[in-house]
Amino acid sequence: MLGIALTIASCAEPIAGLPALGGAGSDAHIPPYARVPYQPFSREAAIQIAYREWRAFGAPLVLPHTELPFDNERVEGLWQRVGDYWWQGLPLGDRDQWFTGMHDQNGRVFSPSEDENFAWSAAFIDYVMRMSGAGRRFPYSPTHSDYVNAARRSSGWAVTAYAPESYAPQRGDLICYSRTRTPLRYADLPTGRFPGHCDLVVTARPGLLEVIGGNVDNSVSMKRIPVTTSGTVANPDGTIVDPDNHWFVVLRVSYDR
Repeated sequence: MLGIALTIASCAEPIAGLPALGGAGSDAHIPPYARVPYQPFSREAAIQIAYREWRAFGAPLVLPHTELPFDNERVEGLWQRVGDYWWQGLPLGDRDQWFTGMHDQNGRVFSPSEDENFAWSAAFIDYVMRMSGAGRRFPYSPTHSDYVNAARRSSGWAVTAYAPESYAPQRGDLICYSRTRTPLRYADLPTGRFPGHCDLVVTARPGLLEVIGGNVDNSVSMKRIPVTTSGTVANPDGTIVDPDNHWFVVLRVSYDR
């Protein structure tokens, strides 16, 4: 028995070079390849992870004024995937980590009418950033507004906020809008918490962006966003090109490669 106990104890020792396990707020629950991370924070990794998750959800394309005819977040195999976004995207100890695409923190199946209380679009972005090697350079949160405000306040993070008319988003960047009654403007930042949404740019070509986001019609979905001839989502006077979404801030992501 002593030999077995010693073997178990030795297995519990941290591996040399890896961060020690920590308490609430740590990243001890993250796979070593993303926690260390094994590779530099990569633009192509973020894009390919977003594509992978999009394909897993059936590669849906959301068109303006059209809702998807299915509820992917409750499909077997996919509600668990949403659970992965919550668990691995957020810091250890966050209550929302226990959510899935259809369960609350106690494992209760919530009704579709409660969906807005378990919105997972920010958890999806957290997950993509985490798995692509952002490490502790991204302000992971269950709400987009926290990392939008952080990007506006400080250059210490791997995200920097720009006015939508001043910077043309590149592949791997994030574009965001608010869900407030009166749409927020870039000049309003930083501000308190607000309901919002951000998508990851996966394709940037003349006149068009293709973006992927989580919890878009209860799925990981793609949208096509019109842009100006210079590639910005707003004209020089600040008017938004997209008639369907009021994109008010662009977050440039500083990848290592």
